[in-house]
Amino acid sequence: MQTRRYDIDWLRVIAIGFLLIYHVAIPFQPWGVFIGFIQSPESIESLWVPMSLLSVWRIPLLFFVSGMGVYFSMRKRNWKKLLTERTQRILLPFIIGTILIVPLQVFLWQVYYHQDLKPQFHPAHLWFLGNIFSYVILLVPLLFYMKKKQDTLRIKLAKLVDHPVKLLLWTIPFIGQSLLIDPEHYTMYALTFHGYVLGFIAFFLGYLFVYTGDVFWHTVNKWKWSFLFLGFVLYFVRLLYFDMESPVFLMSIETLIWIYALLGLGFKYLNFSNSYLSYLSEAAYPVYILHWIFIHLGSLLLFPMELAPMLKFIGLVIFTFGGSLITYHVLIRRVFLLRPLFGLKNSSKGRRISLTV
Repeated sequence: MQTRRYDIDWLRVIAIGFLLIYHVAIPFQPWGVFIGFIQSPESIESLWVPMSLLSVWRIPLLFFVSGMGVYFSMRKRNWKKLLTERTQRILLPFIIGTILIVPLQVFLWQVYYHQDLKPQFHPAHLWFLGNIFSYVILLVPLLFYMKKKQDTLRIKLAKLVDHPVKLLLWTIPFIGQSLLIDPEHYTMYALTFHGYVLGFIAFFLGYLFVYTGDVFWHTVNKWKWSFLFLGFVLYFVRLLYFDMESPVFLMSIETLIWIYALLGLGFKYLNFSNSYLSYLSEAAYPVYILHWIFIHLGSLLLFPMELAPMLKFIGLVIFTFGGSLITYHVLIRRVFLLRPLFGLKNSSKGRRISLTV
């Protein structure tokens, strides 16, 4: 039985951190207001050059990690316990967030633009949680069948991940769905059919790659630098020749190449635990749920100020991270009734955090 994989925990924390920075950059783009962000009076379009590096893998990586998490959750649970646990930790925060969190951030948006204050209930950035829960529901029969047949299936599947060329073949489902659906924008994942199908594939492959055992990890570890180099090549081709929007089949390949590189680097350098990981691993989920409120609130406070645009961006990054973490640290982690609403367990062990203020 595999022990806890701290590298996967680290990658989840890092991916959510990049997601927050990515979202903070959107208000400084001329199109930010059209997807629900308060838009800065001054744009910083140059920010999008480094941010576009993240665009093809930031969300798919989280789907991969979520699929991997389900594999580890299944080791000591039957299908009923798994669905109960996923309902408590994913569906409940999704519903509560849609009812309470999203209307608050919409309220801040309406205040800034002097609109009528009307409550609105929709998933907004919490769409990701709804997708994850539906994938679990759809895949439970298959996943538990695979668990039952693991002794024989693992050997067969391991032969499909023991060489980098074979890993490249797994780009075919990504390419296929992109060509069939033909999304207007490949990186528009939220509440789109393309994003749903791509997320489903990434989630299942995350489960599948962990399921194969050590073979997959040895392959990505051995070839991590080659994957990283190829990822940068595809990124610069996208940036220099296609103005950041290369053909969908190339972006599909780039997605998986980056993920292989990141999984390999994580396996090599991040498979350790410390007090920071213990703290951040629990904080990441509530911070993800809360962060858009603080982006909007920070925008309300900072955008009217006479500051250089880059100072506003830096200030908004600090305000978003700081506000989300302080709310988690002071309130959510300490209040018994709030913890489940943000996907946290209420066991005494779950509340024993080593970092304090």
